[in-house]
Amino acid sequence: MDVNSFIIGFILFPFLAFVITLLIDEKQEKLISNLTIVSIAILFLGLISFDVYWIMNGSKAINIQQTSLYQDDGYVFLIDFYFDKVSAVYLIVGTFITLLIVRYSTYYMHLEVGYRRFFATILFFYFSYNFTVLSGNFETLFAGWEMLGISSFLLIAFYRERYLPVRNAVKVFSIYRIGDIGILLAMWASHHLWHENITFERLLDYELVQHYLTEHSNVALFISICLLVAAAAKSAQFPFSSWMPRAMEGPTPSSAIFYGSLSIHFGVFLLIRTMPFWEQQTVARVLIAFVGLITAITSYFTARVQPTIKTQIAYASITQIGIMFIEIALGFDKLALFHFVGNAFLRTYQLLVSPSVVAYLIREQFYHYVPNRDNVDSIFGKKLLYGWYLLSLKEFRLDALLSKLVFNVFKKLGSRLNFLTYKNIFFYFFPTYIVGCGLYIIGNYVAPWLHSILPIIFASIALLMIMKAFSERNYPRLAWLLVFLGHFWIALAVSHNEYFSYKELIWYLSGIIVAGIAGWYSLEWLKKQEPKLFTLYRYYGHIYEYPRLAGFFFICTLGLMGFPITTTFIGEDLIFSHVHATQYVLAFLLSSCFVIGGIALIRIYARLFLGNHAKVYHETPLQSS
Repeated sequence: MDVNSFIIGFILFPFLAFVITLLIDEKQEKLISNLTIVSIAILFLGLISFDVYWIMNGSKAINIQQTSLYQDDGYVFLIDFYFDKVSAVYLIVGTFITLLIVRYSTYYMHLEVGYRRFFATILFFYFSYNFTVLSGNFETLFAGWEMLGISSFLLIAFYRERYLPVRNAVKVFSIYRIGDIGILLAMWASHHLWHENITFERLLDYELVQHYLTEHSNVALFISICLLVAAAAKSAQFPFSSWMPRAMEGPTPSSAIFYGSLSIHFGVFLLIRTMPFWEQQTVARVLIAFVGLITAITSYFTARVQPTIKTQIAYASITQIGIMFIEIALGFDKLALFHFVGNAFLRTYQLLVSPSVVAYLIREQFYHYVPNRDNVDSIFGKKLLYGWYLLSLKEFRLDALLSKLVFNVFKKLGSRLNFLTYKNIFFYFFPTYIVGCGLYIIGNYVAPWLHSILPIIFASIALLMIMKAFSERNYPRLAWLLVFLGHFWIALAVSHNEYFSYKELIWYLSGIIVAGIAGWYSLEWLKKQEPKLFTLYRYYGHIYEYPRLAGFFFICTLGLMGFPITTTFIGEDLIFSHVHATQYVLAFLLSSCFVIGGIALIRIYARLFLGNHAKVYHETPLQSS
């Protein structure tokens, strides 16, 4: 048996099914659902057969030969796949639960507008899930990480003609992107720590890891903290817990597969996968346990007072994942893996039967209501009890805290940059950029002190432009242009920092240029068609009348944000390879540019094309599902 072909098949087969689904007519529901069910069922049977064969042959970890997508002097971008016991458990659970969900969805989504879109998105998620689970290094994992984020956004915003699903989809995607800062900085620091694209298989070499931890303990701790931030954001741990209930605005099947069972556990997966690296760092283990403990406490009390069953299940799942974080920090990774399996199946079951449970509880309460007679005054005072109740009811105000400390800061900074208009961009920033290019050409004649601060200055200019794009409300084309030009300032900053070859520049900017120009002309065309409904103050729902334009612009948005459909995705990694190991400020500025730029772009797409129809002669649905 060619094990490599089997492992690659687990990735390519769902992607092929996804492409075929897009080609089927929307009205052929039976064909769409049967194709999805059969493809996942075949994969499930193939996975069972492969696992039996693999266990009978010793269940040794398999690392597929690395595929180089880009190679230059001192830098290689590798796609690497890795299969071990952790991958086997996640694949079995993910495939079986996905099969259950798509079978359930054939009836639940019947006659629903967007039936094909739902199943296509589920297949794309399943492809992303397998891609991430089988990733063998950080670069491959980050590609799957990004695809999971996009599929999450699409499923939350499935009811795209409603206000709350779209708004919450943007919010969840924004928190995902904040967590991406952790992955980006961890990738950057690991390149300098190992001086190679370290694979997860090599992390199992205890002596190698111990040597680098001893020599570079501060860098190793920095990487561990970055991984914890990424894992906490993905698994809705403190202080990011508030996004998960908001994600429940999507259909119940997508809530079950995403936020009840599979996607929500990828923070646990990341910690288990990188455990050989951070398990020798006491500070890292304490931080992971602390995050898990705080999350478990706050989420437990929040779940007890929530008025909706979906929110109760969401916070119950967050509580269990917090306990998994504690188990992993204590070294019980196998227990955490077993815990993941039980929690995934339990939450899937609870979410799928939740409509029936709600109906049953309403009937029971109507006919057999018994008031609560417990007296807790003897244990706690009323003020303390009621105060804790209100705090739990408000979800410990984590949503407001995150908005105040992160998103409102971006908005306030961006709102103070009103001088970034079309006129000032062309009369001030273009000449400044030309001066920067001139300084690059005559680099040998530039004073050393100036040469050392130019990368920080140019990266700061890029971040300021992107922050303005994030806060822009009047002019969508201006916001798009600012993100587009921000990438050129990033390239200039890195060019001044270290030699950046023309080949690397082309790899980075080629996708940016194509996606940026195509997206600009899409906005120009929409502006001519809808001149009075073309701002970012509200959601306009233009996808209702311009579905093809919306799809094309969404692809342009993905290309401009560095999604793995263009060479820019590799270019982003190339950018960080030219940031030195001691340049933490520059690395943070660049990663912030990529993250905030992605949020700004998805906001442009969502506000123009999703949400309630702006025209009064279209039907207006309820705000919430």
